[in-house]
Amino acid sequence: MSIDRDALLSGIDRLATAAARDFEMLNAADGALGDGDLGITLDRGMKLVGEQRDALPEDLGRALMLCAQAFTRTSGSSYGTLLATGLMSMAKALKGETGVEAARVSELVAGARDAMIARGKAELGNKTVLDSLEAIVTATKNGTDPSDVADAACTAVDAALDAFRDKRAQVGRARMFGEKTIGMDDPGMLAMRTIVRAVAGRD
Repeated sequence: MSIDRDALLSGIDRLATAAARDFEMLNAADGALGDGDLGITLDRGMKLVGEQRDALPEDLGRALMLCAQAFTRTSGSSYGTLLATGLMSMAKALKGETGVEAARVSELVAGARDAMIARGKAELGNKTVLDSLEAIVTATKNGTDPSDVADAACTAVDAALDAFRDKRAQVGRARMFGEKTIGMDDPGMLAMRTIVRAVAGRD
């Protein structure tokens, strides 16, 4: 079974619901270490994606590019820009394709991770969303069953949060809080958990 337009639309619907649900939680987490607008960014981005939901084409590459463009219109948020960058990487890889096997999830997420590293000038191990993506890449590698890959991705984002919670943030506005960030979850990693669990249908 491959991921097609119908699966994409279902994922969009679930993520829109999750973004609205986690709006306050993400804003609060981001407010403790940043601008306090992460929930706004994700919710607004999904509302814009939702506006063009029914017009998204069968071509997954084109569909994801339109989703990426929606996030570029949300605000000046760095997280929104990074999400758009990751989606654009996936869009380019899937150009002209109407279905993608679960076995390619690791490869696609790795491409998004690398594009986001290049755009954001951050590194793995800095306690950012990149570390969540790295965990997903590793956990889903060699996976072929859609349900197993979805479960592995969800387990990975939770494990990444646990692994980095007691580390100090090293990049972005959060780094200015120094030792205070030890014991706190990175807001971007929390948002990625919301995204992954919703897209995977594990909420």
